[in-house]
Amino acid sequence: MTVVKAVLIDIDGVLTISWRSIPGAVDALSRLRDRDRAIALVTNTTSHTRSWLARTLADAGFSVRPDDIVTAPTVTASYLASRYPGARCTLLNSGDIREDLPGVELVEDDPGVVIVGGAGPEFGYEALNRAFAHLLGGARLVAMARNLYWRTDEGLRLDGGAFLIGLEQAAGVEAEVVGKPSPTFFTAALGALGVSPAESVMVGDDVQADVLAAQRCGIGGILVRTGKYLPRAHELADPPPDHVIDSFADLPELLDALEA
Repeated sequence: MTVVKAVLIDIDGVLTISWRSIPGAVDALSRLRDRDRAIALVTNTTSHTRSWLARTLADAGFSVRPDDIVTAPTVTASYLASRYPGARCTLLNSGDIREDLPGVELVEDDPGVVIVGGAGPEFGYEALNRAFAHLLGGARLVAMARNLYWRTDEGLRLDGGAFLIGLEQAAGVEAEVVGKPSPTFFTAALGALGVSPAESVMVGDDVQADVLAAQRCGIGGILVRTGKYLPRAHELADPPPDHVIDSFADLPELLDALEA
């Protein structure tokens, strides 16, 4: 028998697509709460703050508070405070997330750290070239995530990881990744819930960054066939996901079966 006390849940592609709820997801989340399972919504989304995410999810029907959400920016702020206290940082990101970067000094010139977030129109040549120059000048490279792509209702779109690889190769540096799939991220999420890896599962649509990354931390992995799920990536996964379900709507039944 496996007792699951806590569930870590990716948002985009698992609960919503383009911020519209996936069929059955609202009810499934409510059923998890009814069983007194601790919930953390964990996301590499870097275009919006936790407060915006909570409001948007509430509009989609989910009962969610900002404190239920662990984002790559909030974990990045904690990481910078412990690893590079007082550092001047420049941010390459699509969206205003300063609210979720408390204590981080953001500057345009002479940074000690280049922070790379999610991609968007801001990732033009001039911005990327400035980041490249800062790295050549000795700045550290910290990535909120290294997702290559994400899914919208119009299909897959390039994400910051695609540009991050180019910066690493051009500048001859290796990024310090804070968001998923980094163990730093999962440790922060479990710490917020006060549970151990063995008592937890991670539900995601990205077999590598969500599911296998969690499994490497001792967390049970559950892959959903929604969002950015790709059959080929699933087939090539080594090791395979612990569990695979068609949708988040199927999660309550799976957890009940595991505990039967």
